[in-house]
Amino acid sequence: MSTFEEYAALARQLAERRRAGERGAAADADRRRNLHATADYLQHRLTAQGQRLDQLGQAIGIPASSVPTGPAPAPSTAPPGQAPAPPAAAAAASAGDGGPGAALAGTGPGEREPAGAAGAPGRPEVGAYLQGGVGEARLALPTAAGPAAAGVPAQRPAEVDPTVELELARRYADESDRHGQQTELLAQRPALLPDWSPVARAVGVYAGCAAVGAILMMIMVLASGVGLVDGFTLGAWICAGLPALSFFAGYLVLGRWGRPAIVAGTPPRYVHLGFLICFAAVPVAYVAFLLLFRVLR
Repeated sequence: MSTFEEYAALARQLAERRRAGERGAAADADRRRNLHATADYLQHRLTAQGQRLDQLGQAIGIPASSVPTGPAPAPSTAPPGQAPAPPAAAAAASAGDGGPGAALAGTGPGEREPAGAAGAPGRPEVGAYLQGGVGEARLALPTAAGPAAAGVPAQRPAEVDPTVELELARRYADESDRHGQQTELLAQRPALLPDWSPVARAVGVYAGCAAVGAILMMIMVLASGVGLVDGFTLGAWICAGLPALSFFAGYLVLGRWGRPAIVAGTPPRYVHLGFLICFAAVPVAYVAFLLLFRVLR
């Protein structure tokens, strides 16, 4: 009876272990699926980020990214899974195999004498000391051998947890998205008066160009006073020539320095507003100059 009860308890224990193993296998499979899904998601994010960075680079004149090329690392002759032996260990290994390092076995620092038969292991008829006078005998000291020469395998690197690595990759991707958004915001601001609104920027540019035209107008008025410019030419430049030059100068300045690096479509240049400012500012400045001249006179 006790034998049957022990058998039943053993069967129940085996069944529980089997169910625990199945649950562990199912949990491991679910974990692997989650890791693969996360890796695919991060791969898509990184691909999209790379494409967006290429677009940003092309917008500022940098070509698309390419795979960096460089000299290939020197191939290692060490067996797979084992780190290459240091020079001292390699020399010691060659000495044990009868290679070139055997000629230097049994010599101290600064000595280059062959070890002879005393350096060969397993030779009972040969003494460990070289024959010579008293005080001239030298002990055949073995050379220092590294762990690789002694047959000790190299220490394996610690296993990497894929969950931790994927979490770090996700954090880096989030950080890259944040910097990318900041870069896009900066790229949408023009180089000329970046803190101003588009309307204020256009008004400032057209007003500045009209001010330059007004200065040229005053120079022409002074030149007309000394007889260098006649009245018809002065009137034509004041009513049409200088306002048109001021308007086109402001239009070109807004198109060259008032346009963001990345913008959807053509940025507005406010043509009607600029035309009104330039064609009204120069004649108004002329009238104001005449009134000021009469008052001061």
